Amino acid sequence: MANRDLYDILGVPKTATEAEIKSAYRKLALKWHPDRNKEKDATEKFKEVNEAYEVLSNKDKRAKYDQFGHAAFGGGTGYNPFGQQSGNPFASYYSSGGNINFEDLFGGADGFSDPFDIFSSFFGGQARGGRTARTRYSLTIDFEEAVHGAEKTIVHQGKEFTIKIPAGIDEGNRMRFDQFDISFNIRPSKVFKREGENIIVNQDLDFVTAILGGEVEVPTLDGDLKIRIKPGTQPETVIRLSGKGIKVLNGSHHGDLYIRFMVKLPNKLNSRQKSLLKEFQDS
Repeated sequence: MANRDLYDILGVPKTATEAEIKSAYRKLALKWHPDRNKEKDATEKFKEVNEAYEVLSNKDKRAKYDQFGHAAFGGGTGYNPFGQQSGNPFASYYSSGGNINFEDLFGGADGFSDPFDIFSSFFGGQARGGRTARTRYSLTIDFEEAVHGAEKTIVHQGKEFTIKIPAGIDEGNRMRFDQFDISFNIRPSKVFKREGENIIVNQDLDFVTAILGGEVEVPTLDGDLKIRIKPGTQPETVIRLSGKGIKVLNGSHHGDLYIRFMVKLPNKLNSRQKSLLKEFQDS
């Protein structure tokens, strides 16, 4: 590419923030994409936009460019953002059947009321060769929705679709709905760690209860549950509650809940407490 100023290519000032650079790139990438724009120089402009963004979106490369200009990269960036000779970032979608995550590609679907419209605006809902393409969409849901199931409404080509998400869906699972496919991303829980259909929870336990035994309430997928603590419970002790885990997708049984006890020692002791512990030690 010619040694044009990279900021000029994206139409942003040198003081532009990361968000401003990303926003400018997204608009220009959509404008000049050769499968959408049939102007003679669209491919070259699309390449320029991506080369500029590859440098300015990277803090280290941007700093080098600000100091040395194109000389920092041997006179040009020489960057092919998608590794496709055709210049089409969606080529791998058709050749390998992989997913296209529009949020990764364009930094979010801002400016589109329907994220599927990005796909439609490029290809009109058809794959190359005239065959109808199944749109693939990445949907992010909460941990609780993945565990218990949920319903989501998606607008696709002007129509509303109610998506029934079955209980037990997991990260990366892909399901077919009508004329489009959805892969799922799961927001992690602040309480539970998921391992397939099993879940793990770390439960704080004061050292007196650990020594003497007692009762504690532990969180489960169905609410808090009181369980008995055996005297002499050691730190990192793990117990299993059978069938208290996540429902197996399209199955009838559930995984297990594993509770790991994290014994907490006091940070400060008063003189009376120290005396009692000393007496215990000497006994």
